[in-house]
Amino acid sequence: MGRIHVLSDQVANQIAAGEVVERPASVVKELLENSLDAGATRIRIEVEAGGRKLIRIVDNGHGMGRDDALLCFERHATSKLRSSDDLLKIATLGFRGEALPSIASVSRLSLQTRAADDEVGTAIEIAGGKMLSVEDAGLPPGTTIAVRDLFFNTPARRKFLRSEQTELGHVAALVTNYALAHPNKHFELHTSTQTLISAPAVTDAGERLYQLFGGETYRHMIPVAAEMDYARSGLPEPPPWKREADYEAPPAGFLRLSGFISKPELQKLNRNSIYVFVNGRLIRDRLMLHALSEAYRNIIPPTSFPVVLLFLEMPPEEVDVNVHPAKTEVRFRQTAFLHDFVRDTVRTGLMRARPAANFVAALSNAPTAGASLMVDVSPISGLDSAVFDPRERVEDGRDGTAVLEPGQAMGFSEGALDPSEAEAFSLAERLVPPSPGRLGFEGAGIAVGYDIPSAPSAEGGNPAWSNVWSADQQQQPTLNGLATLRPLGQLRDSFILATNEEGLWIVDQHVAHERVLFEKILREREIEKVQRQRLLMPVLVELQPAQLVTFAEIAEELARNGIEAEPFGPRTLAVKATPVGLDGRELERTLEEVLAVTERTAQAENEEARRTRIAASIACHAAIKINTPLEPSKIDWLLRELGKTEHPTSCPHGRPIALRYSLKDIQRAFQRI
Repeated sequence: MGRIHVLSDQVANQIAAGEVVERPASVVKELLENSLDAGATRIRIEVEAGGRKLIRIVDNGHGMGRDDALLCFERHATSKLRSSDDLLKIATLGFRGEALPSIASVSRLSLQTRAADDEVGTAIEIAGGKMLSVEDAGLPPGTTIAVRDLFFNTPARRKFLRSEQTELGHVAALVTNYALAHPNKHFELHTSTQTLISAPAVTDAGERLYQLFGGETYRHMIPVAAEMDYARSGLPEPPPWKREADYEAPPAGFLRLSGFISKPELQKLNRNSIYVFVNGRLIRDRLMLHALSEAYRNIIPPTSFPVVLLFLEMPPEEVDVNVHPAKTEVRFRQTAFLHDFVRDTVRTGLMRARPAANFVAALSNAPTAGASLMVDVSPISGLDSAVFDPRERVEDGRDGTAVLEPGQAMGFSEGALDPSEAEAFSLAERLVPPSPGRLGFEGAGIAVGYDIPSAPSAEGGNPAWSNVWSADQQQQPTLNGLATLRPLGQLRDSFILATNEEGLWIVDQHVAHERVLFEKILREREIEKVQRQRLLMPVLVELQPAQLVTFAEIAEELARNGIEAEPFGPRTLAVKATPVGLDGRELERTLEEVLAVTERTAQAENEEARRTRIAASIACHAAIKINTPLEPSKIDWLLRELGKTEHPTSCPHGRPIALRYSLKDIQRAFQRI
């Protein structure tokens, strides 16, 4: 007998389950996608023991007949593909035909389904991949799938599952993601003791964002929308000698982007709050993450990340979703075109919004490691997460200021939630707070540097692209009033105090001047007119061997920014010219800073990133320092120039420039309102 033999279907399904079914959330994902592909408008998810004991999904989709219900548990049985050509234009969330047989092979599964045209439904019981019963049943239209005892026959997989609370958190995050991607559908997530998510259908993503995460998160977000014709990307066509006589170029289609991006004051220490959907599918793509990082470059610190909720729509031919078993990774056909489109749209949205940081909110705002767009699954109300991290801030449910100190990760720190104040144990279902209601999304969309569809007519239109501004968003404070500021003086020769009709403003003079110089350097760098000063005697700077290697790579860029230098000996650099305002010790510090980059950073750095990094370093060391008294004329000049900048929200390193103490805050503090 030969050594090679064909695996049985049961073993093959269990191997496929190892790729598709990683944890209970993976089961929810596959079944949820099937419900959405079936046209369901109401989806209810029930979970027990974090998904280990039970996962039940009920939908009102088109359901299945008896033959289809039996066939769907065969490997590679799907209703979404007919030929290999369909792989090039996948428009559904699921298509592999492996989910149901894989899940059934590692659980006890029951299926109840009925098509709307059938008189009776079908009920099927499967355990460990073996079909136990098939019966007719009186059922409503739609499908109900219950998965019990996940991994009961593969104990090695079961013991690698995390705690019930952790697994429940993954399920809640997944349902939240799909609720965001499909605001016109009703989603519910229930456990045996509480309702975690109850999201009735709304009209657009803005209302869903408000519905799921409340007004506080919504007020920190900026709506964006843009559209571009794919014809501009130069789509490849077959050469003339390969074209048929009646060949016609296919329509290019459109690339559309809509969603919300966070103001610079809302920052996270990880990428967990970046949500990107492509044709309704949540993806994790390095290209998108890099485009967003580039959009926020020199606006937030490089170690912080924004909160982003973006929806991309493109022709199915432009994206390949068949590159990963879990379908979370995709491959784009026009990568550079898509990257630049996302980067420029987000950056232009930030430029147009010019959000102003509130003084009161800035006192408590700090980058956190916890996910911001996450449903609370903690059994103790008031805690943001079921997993305690001593590095994270934890709101105590009263004033939101309690912080867990190192060594107190599993205890209660002073000022945190007292055990006696925790809710008493009860089997009663937790009450869901009433929906805050729908927001009024009125008015036309905003242009963000690309073609925008015209406002919808009275007969109809697509509200996802045009009605992105709400009255609440339009009332948010901006930095457009910087030009109207009247300076009052300086605080400790470091902060400029100014006022206008909006309230009292505090401006950090160093970072304000840094932003002005940074944008000035970049403008002059583009037209090759950087102002520089020749030195009577060259300045000699001692460098390490690694820094000399780095200098050889960026010497040309330094010269374009006004720093002319050349090697002078084995470890010495002779500087012959510097930008205006940069001299002495600040020149040496600038060179040390721009040359002190790791090899990994230098390899990953493109020309634009290198240019902005050098410009930011020069601006920082040439800017006005703190503890420097300024004449009134210089304060006036600085405020005027700051108002002309594109990004007056923060310095190139991400620190806030101006904080506003609004008139309402002042009146409230004095109990006038």
